[in-house]
Amino acid sequence: MRFLFKLTAAAVLTAALTGQALANEKIKIGVTPGAHEEVMEEVVKVAATKGLDIEIISFSDYVIPNQALDDGDLQANSFQHKPYLDNQIRDRGYDLAIVGYNILTPMGIYSDKIKSLDELTDGAQIGIPNDPTNGGRALLVLQTQGLIKVDPEVGLVVSPLDIIENPKNIKFVELDAAQLPRSLADLDASAINTNYALEAGLNPIKDSIVIEGNDSPYANVIVTRTQDKDAPWVKTLVESYHDDAIRDFIETKYEGSVLPVFKITE
Repeated sequence: MRFLFKLTAAAVLTAALTGQALANEKIKIGVTPGAHEEVMEEVVKVAATKGLDIEIISFSDYVIPNQALDDGDLQANSFQHKPYLDNQIRDRGYDLAIVGYNILTPMGIYSDKIKSLDELTDGAQIGIPNDPTNGGRALLVLQTQGLIKVDPEVGLVVSPLDIIENPKNIKFVELDAAQLPRSLADLDASAINTNYALEAGLNPIKDSIVIEGNDSPYANVIVTRTQDKDAPWVKTLVESYHDDAIRDFIETKYEGSVLPVFKITE
């Protein structure tokens, strides 16, 4: 009995130390302004009840969060879709891993000048993000509307050079994604990521003239360094994000303009 008691006590002590280690765990997560940051603020509350202390670091662009994560300045980030991450890993050699899916923020086409793409005149100017994956995403959205046709051999990473049909001679103006809402005053239309649209006071459902479908391959992901993907805090982070309270928050706050697409990596 005494030996059994010692084993039980040791197990309890181990569990307590493990729980204490997680309770003392503090991580930094990179996000971009808008929906990613707002949802993460709610995740922080859920994670705190599970013993994980999250500090949110907000970035104004898409380039730095992966570099900061790969360098070890962050422990995770939550701001990008899988095609963008795949492109960054291929181009920059980052050793990063997807640990869960979070939200889909459908890209929309917005305009202060027209109500329909049919109103675009010959030589009209449309703003698109200047990074390869989001720029390609914008062109694919426009292709679904019959405005252009791109080379089907290219896949998801499409550029204006890959356009093979452009009957209205549309000029594509490549800008930093965060600048696109401000471009509406000067351009005929712009393709704007939902997080930047919301930040600029645009409602993707009500204000866009075209919006990406729910079958989009651009679901957003939670990312860590590959060496950390099996760490206990990662499981807690993903469970916190996938909590019913977070789903309810997303569905209530965004009313369909941001969609929960919760699943763990496969």
